[in-house]
Amino acid sequence: MTAPGRRERKKAATRRALSEAALGLFLERGFDKVTVAEIAEAADTAVSTLFAHFPAGKEALILGDGAERGRALAAAVLDRPQGTSILQALKDFLATRGPFEAEPDPYTRRVTDLVVTTPALRAYARSTWTDNEESLAGVIAAETGRDAGDLSLRLLARYVLEIPDIAGTAPDAPAALEIAFEHLTRGWPDL
Repeated sequence: MTAPGRRERKKAATRRALSEAALGLFLERGFDKVTVAEIAEAADTAVSTLFAHFPAGKEALILGDGAERGRALAAAVLDRPQGTSILQALKDFLATRGPFEAEPDPYTRRVTDLVVTTPALRAYARSTWTDNEESLAGVIAAETGRDAGDLSLRLLARYVLEIPDIAGTAPDAPAALEIAFEHLTRGWPDL
């Protein structure tokens, strides 16, 4: 694999600068009290540049566009260790994310709290998870030899993808994750 070219490196640096500026401002003043113009200024870019890199707006600056989640979910299933069930692989994957981290550092905790307590961020985070329903169901179907349109697999995918929004806001999110997967395992014991 070749290293990214100059243009790709500059794009990545701009995206990183915008994300870091946005997150710093959001943590300092709150999501709703920061404008895209202030973020662009803090990153030394134009507002049009911000929207060129993050067309979904302010929420995407710290939560991305969901594509990373889709790739990571697929990898969790496809690259799981021999003998690991699909549900265990998905639970293990979610246990490393935001509110489910057992001992997050203070900065990660602040970011997670910002997302959970900001309605616009929480709604956006939920949609970036649930937008992966079809692709997750497809990966599970391929791994199990079942039809991608199998309603049972679509239901399972949706339930898994709702866990961050529902269990992630529980007072003890890691314990809520355990409970969620206990129920899913009862419903899909062969996965």
